[in-house]
Amino acid sequence: MKVAVVGATGLVGTKMLQVLAERNFPVTEIVPVASERSVGKEVSFKGKTYKVVSMQDGIAAKPAVAIFSAGGSTSLEWAPKFAAAGIKVIDNSSAWRMDPSKKLIVPEVNASAITKDDFIIANPNCSTIQMVVALQPLHLKYKIKRVVVSTYQSVTGTGKKAVDQLFNERKGVEGEMAYKYPIDLNVIPQIDVFLDNGYTKEEMKMVKETNKIMQDESIRVTATTVRIPVVGGHSESVNIEFENDFDVQAVKDLLAKAPGVIVQDDLANQIYPMPLWAHEKDEVFVGRIRRDETQANTLNMWIVSDNLRKGAATNAVQIAEYMSANGLL
Repeated sequence: MKVAVVGATGLVGTKMLQVLAERNFPVTEIVPVASERSVGKEVSFKGKTYKVVSMQDGIAAKPAVAIFSAGGSTSLEWAPKFAAAGIKVIDNSSAWRMDPSKKLIVPEVNASAITKDDFIIANPNCSTIQMVVALQPLHLKYKIKRVVVSTYQSVTGTGKKAVDQLFNERKGVEGEMAYKYPIDLNVIPQIDVFLDNGYTKEEMKMVKETNKIMQDESIRVTATTVRIPVVGGHSESVNIEFENDFDVQAVKDLLAKAPGVIVQDDLANQIYPMPLWAHEKDEVFVGRIRRDETQANTLNMWIVSDNLRKGAATNAVQIAEYMSANGLL
């Protein structure tokens, strides 16, 4: 199977190539695609070297699937052109997520929604992906009424410029700033731009995407998203109010059996999810699972996942895997 990776030289595009190789996706040929300034550069995949080609050449190569990680404006322009040529597109940008005609997919939650007629499939926001993987089994069992989430997000979510800023500051070196403020030894309570309601775009993504992926508009979500000086993954403190009561041990057992989830909740040995442990892993790690003692039928838990992998590249590749296995490519 011929596979195009659009945005192949970026942070997430590079990770997509790595994940495709590691998960042994049935690739016969990789078509790395990027902007004009990157055409001619070389990327490696499974020991072979491939030259980066232009968008037009990417379409002409006729891949079965194109996995996009090239930004919203690029995707709005080029994803329909790939789709018009009969190429299935899995898009990692925010361009198509809330388009009612496009599916927003997290395979553990709603892969079965994909049909052969879907030519552009949206990959959700990284912070939403890891949360809904953990929420879905609990929603099916206890029915979620409301979610209050605060995130602690890695600088890798912003990109290479932000990673460089963090390490430059750590070394005392002046350099380009991805953020308005220093990030080392600091916490920035803003991810993306502010909207008229006082929330950021990232916060509202978590609200709307959760409802769309879980196919339940009645779930109320409120979010505060925060950037912290960490690489390796995003962390989330999540408070969940259910319609029905639960047993905490039953919740742990349910999550331990849920696809894509690993429970790390051993208080005696101080074992709980951390970006340090989630880095370069594909699973969603859940711990600190405990009853909220201030309100009926309410649970607290801590969720961590590698935002470049499950939050971006791995989720996109898992969508392609599902489509391949079900004759949709």
